[in-house]
Amino acid sequence: MSRLIVGPFNRVEGDLEVTLDCADGVVRAAHVNAPMYRGFEQILQGKLAHDALVLVPRICGICSVSQSVAGARALADLARVVPPPNGQHAINLMLATENLADHLTHFYAFFMPDFCRPVYADQPWHSEAQRRFLPGHGEQTRVALAARQRAFTLLGTLGGKWPHTQAIEPGGSTRAIDAAERVRLRAKLREWRAFLEQHLFADTLERVNAIDRLDALWRWHAQQPEAGDLRFFLTLARATGLAGLGAGPGRCLSYGTYPQPDGTLALPAGVWQMQPGGAQVLPLQTDCISEDASRSWLESGRAGEPVARHPWSGLTRPAPDKADAYTWNKAPRWAGQVVETGALARQLVAGQPLLSEAVAQHGCTVLTRVLARALELAQVLPQMEQWLRAIRPGEPFCIPAPLPESGQGMGLTEAARGSLGHWVVLQQGRIANYQIVAPTSWNFSPRDAAGVPGALEQALVGAPVRPGEDTPVAVQHIVRSFDPCMVCTVH
Repeated sequence: MSRLIVGPFNRVEGDLEVTLDCADGVVRAAHVNAPMYRGFEQILQGKLAHDALVLVPRICGICSVSQSVAGARALADLARVVPPPNGQHAINLMLATENLADHLTHFYAFFMPDFCRPVYADQPWHSEAQRRFLPGHGEQTRVALAARQRAFTLLGTLGGKWPHTQAIEPGGSTRAIDAAERVRLRAKLREWRAFLEQHLFADTLERVNAIDRLDALWRWHAQQPEAGDLRFFLTLARATGLAGLGAGPGRCLSYGTYPQPDGTLALPAGVWQMQPGGAQVLPLQTDCISEDASRSWLESGRAGEPVARHPWSGLTRPAPDKADAYTWNKAPRWAGQVVETGALARQLVAGQPLLSEAVAQHGCTVLTRVLARALELAQVLPQMEQWLRAIRPGEPFCIPAPLPESGQGMGLTEAARGSLGHWVVLQQGRIANYQIVAPTSWNFSPRDAAGVPGALEQALVGAPVRPGEDTPVAVQHIVRSFDPCMVCTVH
């Protein structure tokens, strides 16, 4: 048995280190370490409730809107208010802009450049991969980053600025949209659609969304295998065996997102799990969520207290000398079980037919995770067009939301990387406790008190290690398929 320590990872937000025990050319065990502590949950204690809306977006410069939405919903839960339809549509547009832009960043700047590595130099597709995705030079990467920059100008109109917009409040959005601005926003969405249809899919979003079977996907690929970057990804996925790489725990969680005025969610909440007779979706029970700090450099509580705590009573107190700990991340669990979260989880809970069949055949792997993010781009952008059409200039975007002196509130949403939850306890107008469970906290969790590895730790077992590799390319593919955001993980 040999040991590899991989890290720090490039093209990852924050610090990440993975320890691999290897034998016979494969990974036998993995330990995932978030080696940096930040302490936002401690910073928030004792602050006024509304201070959270200023502080929590600063957790991350990539998904600051997601953090704002979760914080505002926690306060809205305290105030027992629901934003008016215009406010819901405006916030959905902001959140979707950030999430879809994140999907582009992940695909073009984080995931695809790994195929330009020298280890693949003898492959017939390597020069084409370099032409498209070589960091700093790839033709398609440059076009995609320009499209991403243009997409973020939506947030200038919708929220005043990005990152760290202050327009998102418990009662809605404080940035009202007038009729002329709605026309300009529609033009920006058309521009974004044109990029996706010309470069990523080389097809219309409607035809991509109509692909509902795995064999139909491969027929679509075979029609023009070099056209569009998603078809090229499928070529590489088939050549490198991504369909069988990085299988997760077979259980996925989504809080659901994009609430509608009728009380439904555009993407529903639930827990998907693979069963011997087929997959099933269970209702999301938030009282089943817990965090275990047994292997974290954090206090676990006094002797005799529960090892795993619900976020309402969660603790975040550093214990850097704790024995047997190896990360600053806690171990979130649902009903005591390891779950995976992200775009694939959202689509499986929603019953997306193509991905449901792909996962039934291959499992939750690198192929299905990356495919889910690409298909979510095709799925959500047309919904953004609908939400923009539904905005009624002149009607309220935000309503007053006075907070009680004491109480507790929960705010759930979906960032690009997966499920994000904030839990706040208010006493005498001040924050007594604030707990955050981020998507990468779920996916990159350490072992729990029972010694059960987290989702990535399980996915890395069996990854091939080529002779002479000290940073195995298969490990890079698996880690990036989860798109880690370590600064959110350690808050």
